[in-house]
Amino acid sequence: MSAAKSVAAAVSGSIDTAQTRDALEIFSEIAEHWGLSTDQQINLLGSPARSTFFKWKKEGGTLPADTQERLSHIYSIYKALEILLPDTSVADGWMKRSNRAFAGESALERALTGLSGVYEVRRYLDAQRG
Repeated sequence: MSAAKSVAAAVSGSIDTAQTRDALEIFSEIAEHWGLSTDQQINLLGSPARSTFFKWKKEGGTLPADTQERLSHIYSIYKALEILLPDTSVADGWMKRSNRAFAGESALERALTGLSGVYEVRRYLDAQRG
């Protein structure tokens, strides 16, 4: 299955075990681009138990609706950055730079505050895209 289909399945909520692994593989690639620690990855996914996080990555499984929603926003953030900042290093660095739009926090710091923070970063980037 292609990465695009896995993302689409994850976003639609009709996700099976193999698609969970694919979706988390895509998330892992994004996390690597952004230089996220394991704890930050777990936080962005809604703070599942560490053992659950590693089980999902290894075996797949069913992702809770909250985690699927978070993944959807994270994929959208990543895609928006690809469009707005085509230079990958600039786009990846943007996540960690202080930003007035987030009261001086970086987009990553804001996203790590919870689902509302992830959504706020997505909404900001969607507005920048027009």
